[in-house]
Amino acid sequence: MASSSSHLRFSFCFLLSCALLLSPAVSQSPSCSSQTFSGKNSYPHCLNLPNLKAILHYSYDKANTTLSVVFSAPPSKPGGWIAWAINPKSTGMAGSQALVASKDSKTGVASVTTFNIVSYSSLIPGKLSFDVWDVKAEEEAAGDLRIFAKVKVPADLAASGKVNQVWQVGPGVAPNGRIQAHDFNAPNLGAVGSLDLTGATTNVPVSGGGEANSRVHKRNIHGILNAVSWGILFPIGAMIARYMRIFESADPAWFYLHVSCQFSAYVIGVAGWATGLKLGSESKGIQFNSHRNIGIALFAMATLQMFAMLLRPRKDHKFRFFWNIYHHGVGYSILILGIINVFKGLSILKPEDTYKTAYIAVIGTLGGITLLLEAVTWVIVLKRKSANSTKPPKA
Repeated sequence: MASSSSHLRFSFCFLLSCALLLSPAVSQSPSCSSQTFSGKNSYPHCLNLPNLKAILHYSYDKANTTLSVVFSAPPSKPGGWIAWAINPKSTGMAGSQALVASKDSKTGVASVTTFNIVSYSSLIPGKLSFDVWDVKAEEEAAGDLRIFAKVKVPADLAASGKVNQVWQVGPGVAPNGRIQAHDFNAPNLGAVGSLDLTGATTNVPVSGGGEANSRVHKRNIHGILNAVSWGILFPIGAMIARYMRIFESADPAWFYLHVSCQFSAYVIGVAGWATGLKLGSESKGIQFNSHRNIGIALFAMATLQMFAMLLRPRKDHKFRFFWNIYHHGVGYSILILGIINVFKGLSILKPEDTYKTAYIAVIGTLGGITLLLEAVTWVIVLKRKSANSTKPPKA
């Protein structure tokens, strides 16, 4: 039985790790040369941006520090939005000065709104910190959106010869004009780079994205640790305690296996929880409240379970009955909340559907084994009760 549990544990951990380590593939961007629009010859430089199928045509007048751009990309969903921005101080979206294009659902006319993005939680239209003019938007035949604009590059950025650019795509715009949140997949987090104003040549790749790639890697580690801990090891540990103990020959081996499994799950879960805290501190304004709150509850209850083991009364102690109620109640709560939070985490990471299906298969397999063992357990218990009832009473 112990060997079988160890084999199941390894198989499930391996399967989930393979599933969550993979992230959606980055789509190929169309070629700069494939785009046509009025005044194209006025933009001698063109970049196939490395993420989100985005393209940037631009020209730079050094004498008056004017940057003329044409940015195009497909929204993540029909009726969605696209954005191109300059971040004067940093490399991410927070603090950037953005041009956001979307199409009015009633008139079908595309337009551009400016956003001074103070933080991720403050996505409100506002005036940019530098001048911008000749701004317009249009829709391409394929449904892509395009932004035209001229930007007065701040003096300090003009002197350096480079600007930090950020681009993004999103699913839609609310009736009040508030843009709906974009995905947080690897391509979205990697849509940053440095734009060379002085010596750019056609099709030069944009640098940058290392910080975003590191953040994606941490997110994957966070997901794997928590899925293996709360989503697999804790259920297996509960199964060991419930079904191995019915066999008298397994006592006290089942107890040590149960404790070892749950303690391993707790250690891995704490590592995943700490990784989540680190990600939260590095992503101001990005919050997944229900996922975070369930994670905090899981950590608190699991910590109580660890301390409860130190206060476990003897079997014949008068408080053992109440301790069992507490221990089982908290344990099953951890099991249920852990699985729920794994699915919430999968909805945030958004891996391919096959990986979510793989985890469902893992949980389904555990559930099937549970039903089988539950039936076996009741058969054994009923047989024992029947045998005990037929025994003659002791003199």
